[in-house]
Amino acid sequence: MDNRTEHNLLENALARVRRLGIEIEIAQLEPVLDGRHIDALVRIGQGRQARTYVAEVKKGLRPATLGATLHQLEGTGKPPLLIADYVTPPLAEALRERGVAFLDTAGNAFVNQPPLFLWVKGERPREKPTAKEGTGRAFQASGLKVLFALLCHPDWVGQPYREIATLAGVAHGTVGWVMAELPRLGYVADVAGRRRLLQPELLLKQWAEAYARTLRPKLAIGRYRTDKQQWWTKLQPHKYQVLLGGEPAAERVTKYLRPETVTLYGEKAEPRLLLDYKLRQDPGGPVEILKRFWKFEIDDKNIAPLPLIYADLLFIGDARCLETAELIYQKIADGFVQ
Repeated sequence: MDNRTEHNLLENALARVRRLGIEIEIAQLEPVLDGRHIDALVRIGQGRQARTYVAEVKKGLRPATLGATLHQLEGTGKPPLLIADYVTPPLAEALRERGVAFLDTAGNAFVNQPPLFLWVKGERPREKPTAKEGTGRAFQASGLKVLFALLCHPDWVGQPYREIATLAGVAHGTVGWVMAELPRLGYVADVAGRRRLLQPELLLKQWAEAYARTLRPKLAIGRYRTDKQQWWTKLQPHKYQVLLGGEPAAERVTKYLRPETVTLYGEKAEPRLLLDYKLRQDPGGPVEILKRFWKFEIDDKNIAPLPLIYADLLFIGDARCLETAELIYQKIADGFVQ
């Protein structure tokens, strides 16, 4: 979403709140807080009762990207405010339950700022909401595979395109147009005659959101259920040619999370795995098998790469997963610095 579209969305959402007689204004556009670029600071209320929020502007908000959005709102030291073109009733309930303030251009809103309490849901937009505007081909499905390889190995950005294509499992031409876009987006630059990956932490967040929206749905092999309790704790993934992702992988890395959903990455639903752990198909089951989409080797033969574990946690998006996602994010960020 370009700056003009983002600013218009922001102004339209604030205008709907002003119609209710509530004072609200943009305090600052695109500030930088603790090194982080913020869409806006928004002040709600008047006098001593006024409160300043860190606003994140989103178009085409979906359940699959809610976790990534909430993660982007955290850690600024100020209360978050989500600004969207449209927040559906289920998403409105989810945000209210988490205590996250939001406004949309249809007039839906939630702000709990005593003595102000604002709660409006069910308002419909005048125009049918469109999907979130893309940021170019780099964030489409095949481009995301290239970005994933670079996030796992930032030094690969300087490798020949053909080699990157082989590692990422994409066509040679895909790498060409991804690498052509990344400098424009501020993620790649020539430094001392060599290509360098810039702002990898920001790229990781943007990748995780686009992965949930664009690539992850294409990877689904099946969902399953079993009566065996905590079966994944004894699972040797490499034995079945799968890797742990999501919650069980995060638990192994952080020792912080008790998994409720089990995510596995592999080439197929291995019959021996289904038989040994009595996994039976169930569209609503807590076990999901997704197709492995990268070709490069990884150090740990049992768990998926950290950027993918992080993205899986954001996709699930509940509070405990977001807390664990932050731990994984910091671990990845520390690796970027080294």
